[in-house]
This record gives sequence, structure tokens and C-alpha cells, in this order.
Amino acid sequence: MDLISPILLSLALQVGPNPHIGNDLGPPDELVNRPERNPRDNPLERGIEDNPDTVWLAKCLAFLPEQAARAHTLSQVRRNETSGRQRILANHCLGLASTELGMWGDAREAFAAARDETPDDEPSAKARFGAMAGNAAVADSDYESALHILTTAKLHAEASASAPMQAIVASDLARVLVTLERPEEALSELDLATQLMPEDPNNWLLKATLLRRLERLDEAQAAIERASAIAPQDAAIGLEAGVIAVLSGRDDAARQSWQSVIDTAPSAPEALTAQDYLAQLEPS
Repeated sequence: MDLISPILLSLALQVGPNPHIGNDLGPPDELVNRPERNPRDNPLERGIEDNPDTVWLAKCLAFLPEQAARAHTLSQVRRNETSGRQRILANHCLGLASTELGMWGDAREAFAAARDETPDDEPSAKARFGAMAGNAAVADSDYESALHILTTAKLHAEASASAPMQAIVASDLARVLVTLERPEEALSELDLATQLMPEDPNNWLLKATLLRRLERLDEAQAAIERASAIAPQDAAIGLEAGVIAVLSGRDDAARQSWQSVIDTAPSAPEALTAQDYLAQLEPS
């Protein structure tokens, strides 16, 4: 067909979909799922065996998510009674417990405190806590504060020389910049994220989605192909591939992409969206 229905067009021009957060580029699930739940995976605890502080953090994290309120209380008490590394770890758990409870202000405050009290010679940990604080601000719809927090996290990530950490912060910054209607700056951050972590399909998906929104469909197609090559069964990638295809006038390719989402992930929310999109296309 030559024309796209108004409903399909309006859906297609949204910022999403993406694999973590539905049809916008803002977080809360990204914040909930990104932080490490094994304390030995955290830069502050790596290599420490049988340390009482590490044991305490592990116990605190074990209450998440089923007993998040208990973890919140325990970490508040611990934070108020300790200093130094113990206080940092208490704020870490407090931030995660607050996240589980949807207490975004508490989460931002706790993660920011953990960042500020982390020694300067641990920039990767400072970047991690900063990213978590920034995502909490986004979840609280305070995008200007999120931009400020994540810009600082970017400096810490650069100082860490950690490609994954820099890519994480760049991706988070891109989401905020899109929300603030600064798409070209967001695209620069996604360019950086895909350069630093070229095998991460999510950043390629975000890049494809943003390029599609900017009506740069050839570039969007190239980005979604990269994402699909890395994660061919990902429902969100298949859904976005179909949107790019239909906007490019390739209805058959769109049908194929959306049908593949339905076939490979029939219970996923993307499958329902794919069915809706298919229903709006004229028969081939």
C-alpha cells in the first residue's frame, strides 16, 4: 500500500518500543534490573572474601524484592550508625530497597550519597552509583536533575576507562536527552554506546528507534539489522524492524518481521502490538 493508516503512523512515530521500558526512553525497569544483586560483583566489594561488610550487604540484598521494606529499614539504621565503606554499602542497599518500593526520591538520595562518599580512586563505582541516581531522578520525572547527575556520571565513567561503564552512562544520557527533546545530542551518546559495546543489541535498538523517529530510515535500517544480527529472537527488535520497514514502504518485510514476533514470542506484549499492526495493513 502507498499510505499508512493514521493510527499506525502515530504509533510508528513514537520513540519506542525498546526492550526494557516500553514505548518511551525513560527507565524505571532499567534502574531496577541493572544494579548487581551479588555484592561481590560490585566494584566496592570485588575481591573481598568473608568481609563482615560484604556479608551484611549480601544479607540486605537478599531481602529484595520480597521484603524490600525490611531492607529499607535495615539499611537506614546501618547508614545512620556507620561511616566510610560501611555507610557506602548501606546507602547502596537503601537505594535498591527504595527502588523496589518506588520511593524514587529516597533512591536518588541514597545512590548520590554512595557516589559522593566513594573514594575518588574508584571512579567506576562512582559512575555506577551516579547512573543509578540519575535513573532514579528519571523515574521521578525530574529530567533536568537527571541530566546533571548523569553528566557527572559520564565524567567518572571516562575516568574509569571502562568501556561498559561508559556505554551504560551514554545510553542513560540518551534517554534523558530524548525526553528533553534534544535528539541529536542523544544520537551522539548512542553512537558512543554502540562504539564502546558493539555487541550490545539494546543500544543498537535504541539507536534504530531514534533514527527512525528522526526519519533517517536508511540509517535506522542499518542499526536495526545490527541489533537483529546480535539478538535475532528479541521480540522488541523484531517489532521495531517491522515499524522501520512499513515506514520505508516495505509492507511485506514489515509483515514478516511482525509475524516472526508473534511466532517466536506469542506471550510477549510485543506480540500483541505486532498483531495490532498487522491488522492495520492492507492484505498483500
